[in-house]
Amino acid sequence: MKTKKKPPHINVDFFEDLTGDISEAPRDGVDEIGKRIRILREEKGISLDELSNLTGFDVELLSNIENNIVQPQLGTVIRLSKALDSAFGRLISGIGNRIYSITRKDEQKIVSRSTAKKGKKQVYIYKSLAPEVKGRHMEALIVQLEENPDTEVSVHDGEEFIYVLDGIVVLNIGEDTFHLEPGDSAYYLSTTPHLVASKKGKATILAVLYEG
Repeated sequence: MKTKKKPPHINVDFFEDLTGDISEAPRDGVDEIGKRIRILREEKGISLDELSNLTGFDVELLSNIENNIVQPQLGTVIRLSKALDSAFGRLISGIGNRIYSITRKDEQKIVSRSTAKKGKKQVYIYKSLAPEVKGRHMEALIVQLEENPDTEVSVHDGEEFIYVLDGIVVLNIGEDTFHLEPGDSAYYLSTTPHLVASKKGKATILAVLYEG
């Protein structure tokens, strides 16, 4: 007996351009985050040792981030932005200069990638949807997740909302694990240890991060 396939409860065609593979980031865009962190740290006269004490990240990891050997995960960038007294968005996509932002689907310009701490495995690729807004406290992103067998959790200030667009997402929050399908969403405090990854292959989510 055949099981009738349930139609999707969201308009999948609407997300077609969002849920396809995100192309690899151009080298210049990928390198910018490490460069911005180094420039901001040096402007403030903070050594790598001092930044390590402020964030809890070891000096080797911080050096690898600044030298683009490791591409930092979003939680890592948030903790670094707090330690450097800088807006999260400034490190992700630069300083905005507008009071609002309208982002057309073919104008999603900022693409970055994140790797595990050793820099050898890509964990996700993301696009910032509103990089032009000055002084923003939220960051809206389209994120293409990979599988993450390293189970590298993230803890930082702020709050997060995710909405699954495509694929199956594994969400670990504290001791609890959830499998989220397209149309499912989650909201949680980022101070709780958490991990978001694709269950198999790739998955795409809309993520909104609030710095707190």
